[in-house]
Amino acid sequence: MDFENMWSERLKSLKGNAIREIFKLLQNPEIVSFAGGFPTLGLLPQKEIKEITDDLLTGEGALKILQYGGTEGYTPLLESGLKYASRFGVKGELKNTLVISGGQQGIDLMFKAFINPGDRVLVENPTYLACLHILKTYQGVAVGVDSDDDGLNIDDLEAKIKKHQPKILYIVSDFSNPTGKTLSLEKRKAIASLTAKYGVVVIEDNPYGEIRFSGEKLPAIKSFDTEGNVVYVTSFSKTIAPGLRCGIAVADEKIIRKMTIGKQAVDVHTSNLSQAIIDEYLRRGYLEPHLKEIVPVYKTKKDAMQNAIEKYMPLDKIKFTNPEGGLFIWGEFKDKSADLDKCFVDCVTKTKTAYVAGSSFFADEGINHCLRFNYSNATVEQIETGIKRLAAYFKENF
Repeated sequence: MDFENMWSERLKSLKGNAIREIFKLLQNPEIVSFAGGFPTLGLLPQKEIKEITDDLLTGEGALKILQYGGTEGYTPLLESGLKYASRFGVKGELKNTLVISGGQQGIDLMFKAFINPGDRVLVENPTYLACLHILKTYQGVAVGVDSDDDGLNIDDLEAKIKKHQPKILYIVSDFSNPTGKTLSLEKRKAIASLTAKYGVVVIEDNPYGEIRFSGEKLPAIKSFDTEGNVVYVTSFSKTIAPGLRCGIAVADEKIIRKMTIGKQAVDVHTSNLSQAIIDEYLRRGYLEPHLKEIVPVYKTKKDAMQNAIEKYMPLDKIKFTNPEGGLFIWGEFKDKSADLDKCFVDCVTKTKTAYVAGSSFFADEGINHCLRFNYSNATVEQIETGIKRLAAYFKENF
């Protein structure tokens, strides 16, 4: 049957998520992958989660956990989730909180609630590629805002707001995916003030904030919200376990209500078992020891990648970010004609090392001279080997 004329307008021209497509090329166990943003496998808290799961499924409330639940979320997790968000100065009540199936669902529900075909959404250039992917499914239009070393350029933000009259600004506030940049305190305050002034809703995405290696923890943009226009989205994927698919959104009660209605039509509610596991993990005090275990490991890997970059990469041709936390390092060739998309398959084949080409992270097409490295899913030895291989390839081909 010919389906080509039957696809919906939403998906007809939509391509697959670039990182998910890359995984098809990574079946060879010899390949070193700097592609996905996976946590280190050996650091996932298997023992604690098994203990909690056993307790939950043998206790008096076991059958209730296996039953349907409310779309808003498991009440104990709404409570402990709010406490988790307060670590970044975010305040609210249960009516301001929604449990979501990973932070990405929070983005999806916000676009579902606000975006009509043709509506503008401002994003940092570059930005999280899944945000762009989701926005396209709702036929919205992404507009890139310039970025400085400390995040979004405020002057360009105001200019783009005036020009495009966007409904939403999407921003990753701490250790941005893909660049690793962090918004300064002054810019957080400015974004809260500026978007309130012009009536722009902000999606503040913060999945990486707890993975800080140096510098001072900064309060969320949401903590400076005086008009209820900032929606704070976070997940437990990087701090506990991504497979549980669990996060929270904190927002104005009216926004939470619309997100809840949208969620009802998607998955009814986030897995009760996952919610209960996360709640118990937080209440039993396992988070702090876990962070003290994983953050030094990620710092060691990040330092290993940074050192290898400085040792092997042609730094006269390409510059890299040096983030204070998170999972990513971003590279940009000074020659903007360098095409990291075009050479990707050849590079992976010859070097047995994978990266993510930067073009997928931009609102505009044709920006091919950038790339993203992830360091959390490789060993220190693999990082040294992979960077050395890529450096040799880049020196030869660019």
